Amino acid sequence: MYGRDPWGGPLEINAADSATDDDRSRNLQDYDRAALSRPLDETQQSWLLGPGEQKKKKYVDLGCVIVSRKIFVWTVGTILAAGLLAGFITLIVKTVPRHRHHPPPPDNYTVALHKALMFFNAQRSGKLPKHNNVSWRGNSGLNDGKADSASIFKNLVGGYYDAGDAIKFNFPQSFAMTMLSWSVIEYSAKYEAAGELTHVKDIIKWGTDYFLKTFNSTADTIDQLVMQVGKGGTPDDTDPNDHNCWMRPEDIDYDRPVAICHSCSDLAAEMAAALASASIVFKDNKAYSQKLVHGAKTLFKFSRDQRARYSSGNEASIFYNSTSYWDEFVWGASWLYYATGNSSYLQLATTRGLAKHAGAFWGGPYYGVFSWDNKLAGAQVLLSRLRLFLNPGYPYEEILSTFHNQTGIFLCSFLPDFTTFNRTKGGMIQLNHGAPQPLQYVVNAAFLATVFSDYLDAADTPGWYCGPHFYQTSVLRKFAETQINYILGKNPRKMSYVVGFGNNYPKHVHHRGASIPKNKVKYNCKGGWKWRDTKKPNPNTIVGAMVAGPDRHDGFHDVRTNYNYTEPTLAGNAGLVAALVALSGEGTKKIDKNTIFSAVPPMFPTPPPPPAPWKP
Repeated sequence: MYGRDPWGGPLEINAADSATDDDRSRNLQDYDRAALSRPLDETQQSWLLGPGEQKKKKYVDLGCVIVSRKIFVWTVGTILAAGLLAGFITLIVKTVPRHRHHPPPPDNYTVALHKALMFFNAQRSGKLPKHNNVSWRGNSGLNDGKADSASIFKNLVGGYYDAGDAIKFNFPQSFAMTMLSWSVIEYSAKYEAAGELTHVKDIIKWGTDYFLKTFNSTADTIDQLVMQVGKGGTPDDTDPNDHNCWMRPEDIDYDRPVAICHSCSDLAAEMAAALASASIVFKDNKAYSQKLVHGAKTLFKFSRDQRARYSSGNEASIFYNSTSYWDEFVWGASWLYYATGNSSYLQLATTRGLAKHAGAFWGGPYYGVFSWDNKLAGAQVLLSRLRLFLNPGYPYEEILSTFHNQTGIFLCSFLPDFTTFNRTKGGMIQLNHGAPQPLQYVVNAAFLATVFSDYLDAADTPGWYCGPHFYQTSVLRKFAETQINYILGKNPRKMSYVVGFGNNYPKHVHHRGASIPKNKVKYNCKGGWKWRDTKKPNPNTIVGAMVAGPDRHDGFHDVRTNYNYTEPTLAGNAGLVAALVALSGEGTKKIDKNTIFSAVPPMFPTPPPPPAPWKP
């Protein structure tokens, strides 16, 4: 008899077998053990295992995809562990005290720049803006122009007081605005990095808004121009005026006459330079920029049509005497060329006869000294810029190359290796040959040296020659640094000549507003003399004011009554601001090569298109 082995194998049963049931039972158990010794497939295991003993599945059905159970468990575990770790890290970050990495402190030049700009806020005339930030100043000069019945200019409110008095001298004031505009055009990125770009542009606009009131700015031709508001008087003058009275500008109650000129080439050309340079600063404000350009053109035309020195035969010759107007012609024409791109201004600026009259070929003890009176050195640097970057060639090359060479010559004279100018034992260069009030000339020279070195660097020119000797551009920057460092306190007296910078600075500045307390008491013309003559420090700190400076022996007398030591001026502070921003932020961007050329057309005509291909 044959049967079927339930485990899949054949099983033969002999019916005649006489074995006992017990023997058969033992044999079957042996067979069971033999069968169980073989591996069982899933079907066989299912027969043996009950429904509660089924083996766990190796896969997980997620609906859209089936994944290995092991991978699923590891994935979920990893996500949970990562979440716990992220939460732990977040908890640590939020609970542990933070150590912020502050930017490095600003350099001394940037610190001084902030303060030097504040001086202009203290000098504002007119209705002051809310953000003026000089607590002891208020509205003043609100009747300027109205009180003078002889003047046709009835609204002369605004502008800046020149120095420690309350006179608005338009000649040095316009030079100051030109210097500030030049510095913004070259170093706007540095102003922005220092957080002062908006501030300095506000300062410039306060000045240019006032200048536009001093002549008929909507006309193409004019025949008169305001040159001064207020009266300085003479030493023998007993009438109340801005020099023999010692009053806060806010309290002035005496007459402030308006001085008008009909032939004032130097003043008109300088004011044209101020408006033209400012038009580049405000080029993004198209309407205002065009207004400034139109005013600059009108003023420059007036300067050329009616030729005379503005200070000839009036009291301006006592305070701000102009020695020539030829340098202003070169200076003003240069700025008008940059502002308009009109080549007629460049032709004028590079006229050999004009350069000769301006003193370009004379030499002399003051050659290369840049100031509110003589702008030749500034014009030479400004036109050297044109040659370095655009190189217009004929017919301008002769004078441009001459100015370029002359710039190198007078910059050589600033270096310690040359003896054109003496130095004090403390190291200050005596550009005015030992005369009083030296610092205004020092800062202008520092600016010219720095900006020209930046021109050379931007033009990939490593230096220049002084005779047979080659000097690297870093030498110019070193000269500027030593001079500005002297002003900021690295001098034999260890005194900063910029008020508010450092701990040791002049406390008796020759300045009416700073020396009289704001105590709701109105002091009349002579009543303020007690504040002029007191030996007590000024009750108000005129932050950023650069005083006139030390003498030829590095000596300085902090005495309010001696203006040759302690009086600040607009022109002096403008040069200081320009030099400080040029030196500030070492390692940052230098000059802006292109903005000044924004209105200048291409120097050479566009080449014609190539001819059409030849066809047989």
